[in-house]
Amino acid sequence: MTMRALVVGGTGPTGPFIVNGLRERGYEVSIFHRGTHEVPEIPDDVVHIHGDPHFRETIDAALGSRTFDLVVASYGRLRHLAEATVGRTGRFVAVGGFATYRGFVYPSDLTPTGLPVPVAEDFPVVASEDEQRFSWLMAKTEETVMAAHPDAVLFRYPYVYGPHQVVPREWCVIRRLLDGRRTIVLPDGGLTLVTHGYAENLAHAVLLAVDRPEASAGQIYNCGDDVQLSLAQIVEVIASAMDCEVEIVNLPRELAFPAQAMSLGWHSHALLDLTKIREQLGYRDVVPAVEALARTVRWYVEHRPEPGGEIERRLGDPFDYEAEDELIARFAAFAADLASFATRRTGVAHHPYPHPTEAGLARDHRDR
Repeated sequence: MTMRALVVGGTGPTGPFIVNGLRERGYEVSIFHRGTHEVPEIPDDVVHIHGDPHFRETIDAALGSRTFDLVVASYGRLRHLAEATVGRTGRFVAVGGFATYRGFVYPSDLTPTGLPVPVAEDFPVVASEDEQRFSWLMAKTEETVMAAHPDAVLFRYPYVYGPHQVVPREWCVIRRLLDGRRTIVLPDGGLTLVTHGYAENLAHAVLLAVDRPEASAGQIYNCGDDVQLSLAQIVEVIASAMDCEVEIVNLPRELAFPAQAMSLGWHSHALLDLTKIREQLGYRDVVPAVEALARTVRWYVEHRPEPGGEIERRLGDPFDYEAEDELIARFAAFAADLASFATRRTGVAHHPYPHPTEAGLARDHRDR
């Protein structure tokens, strides 16, 4: 008997990998999406159900009387999809996000400031609308999903990179290098660590839950790449993939406005603990992070977003190189002016432990 699967979405970064992974497992796959764009990675045998997955009435109208053995909801409003598929599916797999955690949007809500490193699934989520409305709605959606489908599995996606991303922050660097720029402004030395996940790796995580229904039933999982790169390392890998030399210009976050789009507003670490998904589902990256990022770069070089088009408008990056050059020059002048003050020292630092030069001496030559 053929198993039937519905993927809500299917044309975003992880969608094609999920769809094709289900086909390889013998599922007859349908995708439910708005139909505003199609991608060549979806084979012709996949059924397209066009409709809006954001509202209960449009979900009901689009699905009609269809039933499925499996629903993977990776797009739309999860709470409506979860309730609309009660009695229509044997298994519900949901994709949410890690912005549910308290302190993700407002790190100062925590004491000490900022998320712990790493953040495990049992860390508190936002508990009230007053605290942070968007994150609270995500947390309430998780509750709705689990109430509607007690055996559901829910994934808290990180930032997803790869082809077909609607806000590909890597493009902020790729375009600058294509335009001949060789200086990239980064906040705080580019040392921030935020969990990322390559689309194929995240799809692999979802498919592991499909393969292991008993182990994953009723569970919530963080997911992401096994290895995480800092913002500076991401720039370095992008430049290497494009065979370019690049200089990172380190500015305080308050001044590093050219990097705002690339950092997507993150101003502290948000590193997810992946222990649970590794131990329960055996997750490991199918594509190492450096190679995954290089593949992403090559794809965007071949499929360049339109300058000033929809993707760049979503990113909010003006690519104002004249302003960047002025910022870099003015900060360099400021730093040079402070150099003599900054290099004043009250003493010369040495290793703090004693290193006597002769046996029996109570103190060494530095009086330690």
